[in-house]
Amino acid sequence: MPKAPFSPYQSLAEILLTQAGQSQSDGSHDLSHLYRVWSNACSIHRDEGGDLEVLLAATLLHDCVSVEKNSPLRSQASRLAAEKAASLLKALDWPQDRIDAVAHAVEAHSFSAAITPTTLEAKIVQDADRLDAIGMLGVARCFYTAGRMGSAMYDATDANAQHRELDDKRFAVDHFHTKLLHVADGFQTATGARIAALRHERLKRFLDEFMEEVGAD
Repeated sequence: MPKAPFSPYQSLAEILLTQAGQSQSDGSHDLSHLYRVWSNACSIHRDEGGDLEVLLAATLLHDCVSVEKNSPLRSQASRLAAEKAASLLKALDWPQDRIDAVAHAVEAHSFSAAITPTTLEAKIVQDADRLDAIGMLGVARCFYTAGRMGSAMYDATDANAQHRELDDKRFAVDHFHTKLLHVADGFQTATGARIAALRHERLKRFLDEFMEEVGAD
């Protein structure tokens, strides 16, 4: 990462990161995740346009409320983060229309919230975050999270779930079928969709090779 990874808004980034806080216990939603999402957002922005300052604020604040994957409050996490983001930006004297733009992007980024983004910035943030859930990073984050939650890698007796219901709370590999292999279908921008298609193929290739190595049918 360069010395000023959030250039040209490094000063704003430092303020937001200090005030928002970031999970120190969840390595799938830590500072490196924000770096990657920002990099993805910038890549999409170069082709699609949009307000870069709004994109930065929404990127840095999209996970500012931490809710574990197995929490019953998980579907509310992005709404809670949007409320906190709005409060932080109001304290920085941001205009209300720009606060609303950031809050919408934060609330709409979440897969579990199922909110359709209505602005270009919200579409970019959603795409940028979802790119980090597929490809090799998606694989790494899936198994990392499964380890934190105490899940097994796969069902040794039926890895492909041919004779049982999928259960991604028990088996990490099941999460590929319940979510990860479907993420690439829902991208909002042409640039995001193009990058997602490449990462989706990597995700599929990993799963095929994993199943071969564990001796699944």
